[in-house]
Amino acid sequence: MQNIIMPKPYKVLSVIKMTEIEYLFRVEYPEAKNIQFGQFMQLSLPKVGECPISVTDFSKEEGWAEFLIRKVGIVTDEIFKLEAGDIMPMRGPYGKGFDLEKYKDKKLVIATGGSGLAPIRSLINHIYNNPKEVKSMELLFGFKDATSVLFKDEVQKWREKFQMTLTVDKGCGLDGECVGLVTEHIPGLKMAKEKFEDLEVIIVGPPMMMKFTALEFVKLGVPEKAIWLSFERKMSCAVGKCGHCRIDETYVCLEGPVFSYVEGKYLVD
Repeated sequence: MQNIIMPKPYKVLSVIKMTEIEYLFRVEYPEAKNIQFGQFMQLSLPKVGECPISVTDFSKEEGWAEFLIRKVGIVTDEIFKLEAGDIMPMRGPYGKGFDLEKYKDKKLVIATGGSGLAPIRSLINHIYNNPKEVKSMELLFGFKDATSVLFKDEVQKWREKFQMTLTVDKGCGLDGECVGLVTEHIPGLKMAKEKFEDLEVIIVGPPMMMKFTALEFVKLGVPEKAIWLSFERKMSCAVGKCGHCRIDETYVCLEGPVFSYVEGKYLVD
């Protein structure tokens, strides 16, 4: 009988420093063909603990998965000590991610705040490589300041093919771009000046950012069923047994982390 919460050992292939508190780990993962956009995995270290981390990108052909990890606690502090060649125990993938079929032949808007870019990065890269799968894609990224901007090389690459707004809370962004919260720039999106037919909106970020960003899109007239949120809320067992991620009757680890705003509006703290 298979133990669904037993991690397996995998080799760390590379570690890249993205910011002072965020590192990108690439881990050998032959089962990458089983990953869906927006799912998460449980990363662990023996005698230390484990934590849920979204898969930020993966290769089915080469057999690896990437994780953007922020140094925020005991487990991540220890994970940051790992180097290429070390072993990272993992289990998963878990949860319901972004269903690509829902976005095909649609106009897609993606709004992210801070490290919220990580869970949606794999989908953006997929559409970058397969642009004909959607009618159009518009990107709105918000970061604290220029030093907090993630995946800078890819951001520059994406802007060559898609309409993009990058804003920082303060200071100057990349190439002197916008300043201000994500919500302030929603009315200026190209999408906001068009009809909302065949439109889907994905929002990923801190709970308050998702709450008020979704409200701004609703104010513009975007249907609630066309807005999607991704949650990473206190997940522990990842299989619906411990109840850590439970909000009322909803188990985020099982029924999410991706929810339609129709449901998700009741889950934001």
